[in-house]
Amino acid sequence: MSILHTVNKSPFERNSLESCLKFATDDAAVLLFEDGIYAALAGTNVQSDIADALGKLRIYVLGPDLKARGFSEERVIEGISVVDYAGFVDLAAEHDKVQAWL
Repeated sequence: MSILHTVNKSPFERNSLESCLKFATDDAAVLLFEDGIYAALAGTNVQSDIADALGKLRIYVLGPDLKARGFSEERVIEGISVVDYAGFVDLAAEHDKVQAWL
């Protein structure tokens, strides 16, 4: 069963991302959106956790939420794919289940 995990909380305010990365199985997908996008930014103290996770997970960030918070795609950690709203819908449709981490 393929699972899309979604994280919309900042890793600096909640432990949603930490829990997600702990329980997500190999080859699952993770979508960072709303304040979850802060986990996708290079140069933060969660970058090493994300880099480790990229070895087993596919990680995506919602581009419009990056832009809404004043960040460009150049700030995104290498290996994370930027998607638009249509890409978000495609990810949800491609997976058997969506797990929201609140």
